[in-house]
Amino acid sequence: MGRIKIFADSTCDLPSSWIQDYDIGIVPLYVTFDEETYRDGIDLETEQLYRKVTEQGRLPKTAAPSPNDFIQAFTPFINQGQQILYISLSSELSSTYQNALIASDEFHPGQVTVFDSLNLSTGIGLQVMKAVRAAADGKSVPEIIKLLDDVRPHVETEFVIDSLDYLYKGGRCSGLQNLVGSLLKIRPVIKVIDGKMTPAYKIRGPREKALNQLVQNVMTRVAEMDNDLIFITHSLADEDAVQLRAALQAGTGAKDIVISNAGCVISSHCGARTIGILYTKAIS
Repeated sequence: MGRIKIFADSTCDLPSSWIQDYDIGIVPLYVTFDEETYRDGIDLETEQLYRKVTEQGRLPKTAAPSPNDFIQAFTPFINQGQQILYISLSSELSSTYQNALIASDEFHPGQVTVFDSLNLSTGIGLQVMKAVRAAADGKSVPEIIKLLDDVRPHVETEFVIDSLDYLYKGGRCSGLQNLVGSLLKIRPVIKVIDGKMTPAYKIRGPREKALNQLVQNVMTRVAEMDNDLIFITHSLADEDAVQLRAALQAGTGAKDIVISNAGCVISSHCGARTIGILYTKAIS
């Protein structure tokens, strides 16, 4: 068969220049305010999302692409004789993975392969880039899946959420927790464990303390890292991202430390000024 086309969805949060340069297919998720539905990253950008939340006083709903969305995205490349490898948002967080599987059944066996990243944001992006580079090296789909199976449990995804406000609006904490958290300046840290967003710990005090803790957590694991690529992914926290990159450049020796922006779906669940560091541990 022909060459392999790597697909992801809009929650992978890869820089747009990388998506273009590496010819990565993207299937957008949906963001809905009342009767208005937008494609993540196409019809709606993150800054627009926040303006709408401020105007309406509530969060949007988010939705997975339908099986037909995947079929329409994959078909042109299948018709060109290419194989599709789609790396999805965690099946523990969305029906995106399941809908892609349904779509894959509409094609001949082997034409479309769906892989569950069990992650989100650039935790997906790290796996996508491993697949892209493996495909460029001439690896087959089964070989790339074997690689991804090995990489997936070694992806470290850790975010600091700046405010409990979006967790409250999304029904993931109570009004009292939101009030107390705001008064005490409590910032939750979220990790992805077994494909789920898991509260790891809380940091009380100024934002700088939380950012320093993120960096220190990485520094304690430098010896375990694969030293290839680190993502700093954020939602409207540009200055902090630049500062984190400088700290990581000085302390990790990573080949590439890339700043990326969180899209609308991720931002709608976490809120403005959320920032995370994502990397892969070396495979022993």
